[in-house]
Order: sequence, then structure tokens, then C-alpha cells
Amino acid sequence: MAVIGTGQAHGACSLLHAAGTGYGASLSLDLPVIVKALDRPSKRELNDPDNLLSAVVDTWVENELPLPDGLEKDDIHWAVASKIPQSRGLKSSAATSVAAVKALCEATQTSLDDADIVSLSSQAQTASGVSITGSIDDSWACLTKGWKLIDANAEDISSGVIMEGAGLNPDDWIVLIAAREPRKSRPQLEDFAPMFNEFEKALIALQQGELLNCLTINGRAMCAVTNDIQGRKIANDAFINGARSSGLSGSGPAVVIVVPSLVRSSADRIKSTLQRLMPADQIIETKFLAMDSDELEM
Repeated sequence: MAVIGTGQAHGACSLLHAAGTGYGASLSLDLPVIVKALDRPSKRELNDPDNLLSAVVDTWVENELPLPDGLEKDDIHWAVASKIPQSRGLKSSAATSVAAVKALCEATQTSLDDADIVSLSSQAQTASGVSITGSIDDSWACLTKGWKLIDANAEDISSGVIMEGAGLNPDDWIVLIAAREPRKSRPQLEDFAPMFNEFEKALIALQQGELLNCLTINGRAMCAVTNDIQGRKIANDAFINGARSSGLSGSGPAVVIVVPSLVRSSADRIKSTLQRLMPADQIIETKFLAMDSDELEM
């Protein structure tokens, strides 16, 4: 067994669910994933229940990109090492598909720009059924740092980027994630319509540069869409204990909680509260990934 290509990406949390208004944005998190393309099956069992990685290879071939020398698409196998819990709304599918595309680029010495990688990732997620919107904003956040506001109905990936920002300074904030048990079902597009006004409020907050307010408003709207009473309570309790922002990410069930790094006691108090609700390994502490000024200008 030989590694023929390696790709890396990272997780993210939702700022604005694209199914709410047709505009979506996600914020990069320090939750790394590494995907390796192999010429033979790994001895370690691959956890890919939605066959996302097979969809990545199919999408690659459908876009008339080359396969590694001497291999057919069924000859490509995968190994994944990820810090992103699956099916929680933390963009594990976007990150895995982005990293897999990058691994195929290395395996075939193919050069793709960021928009092309995002496009392939989005196509693969749609084909495998893990996304109802294409998750273009998620793929951007998992490939690059910071955030991009995207129009999910734009004609192409590049023109769909409406706004972008460097993100929140990792040194200023502690990010706590209440991952909870994996979601059992995904909401349908029609479930979002009753909360359109709330998602529009989140969009306005983002346009005004109020990222933490956007995260909170979007998260509350998602709790309503998914009827997640416990998620709303976790978010509310976090505010009582000193959080500056808190809300459901993606379609849940992960609740993202943002605490000022100068108030370590608040983060510890929130962790203690969460430990009464879920196993310790479902409580994750991480940080944002932000672009520096040079990256933003590029």
C-alpha cells in the first residue's frame, strides 16, 4: 500500500445557513482533517457512511480530470484522520471532500485554483446527498481561513462570493463546542421558510460586520427549524455563564459557544455545565482560524 496523495483542510461553524435566505457563510475553526489517497485499501476501517469519497472520485472523473497513472477510479482508496466529529454541523463533509480533492491534485500533479476545489467539493457533497444547498460556503471555510458570504444560486463559484472577511482573532476568543449525539435526520428546504425573517436578520448582522451576533441569530433560527429545544437551552445557559455568542451550527446538533479568552473562568463554568449533559469527549475546545492582512488582500 502506498500513499499517492495527501490533502488537508479544517472544520468550520455556521454564520448563516444557506437554506434560510439563499445566502450562506461559515467561519473557519481549528479542527484539522487529513485525507490520504491510496493505491490499495487501508488496514484501518474507513468511516464513510454516505460514500462521500467515492462521490469525490466520480466528480473528479466527470469533470474530465486525470486519474493517477495506471489506476482506474475503483483502484483509489482512502484513509482519513479527522478532529471533526461527523454529522454534527461542523462541516466534516465539506472538509473531507476538500482534502480529498487536494489529495487527488497531488496524486495527479494537477493544479486547481481555490474556486475549482470548492466547486468539486460542492458537487461531490450534493451527489452523495450530504448537502441540500451544495455547501459552497462551508467548502470555502474549510479550504481557506476566515469567512465568505456566498450566493448559493450564483452562476459560478467565484462570482458567488458577495463579501469576505478575515474572521475573528484566535487570541481573543475561546470556542467551545457541545457536539452532542449525531443528528438522526436533516431538515428539508421547506422547513426553513417559516424562519425567513430571522435568517434575514442574521444576514443583515453579517453585512454590518457583527459576526458574533450573526452566529447567535442564525443559531436560534436553526433551533426553531430543527425543533431543538435542548440546543436552545444550552445556548441560553451559555450566555448566562458569560458567553458572547452561542448557537446551533449547520443543522446541528453541535452548539458553538464563543467566550472572551480573557475570561477563562466563564469558559470553565460553561464546560462544567455541559459535563452534566453529555460525555466529556463531546465537549470540544478550539479556536478560530483567521486570515492575516496579506491573505485577505490576495
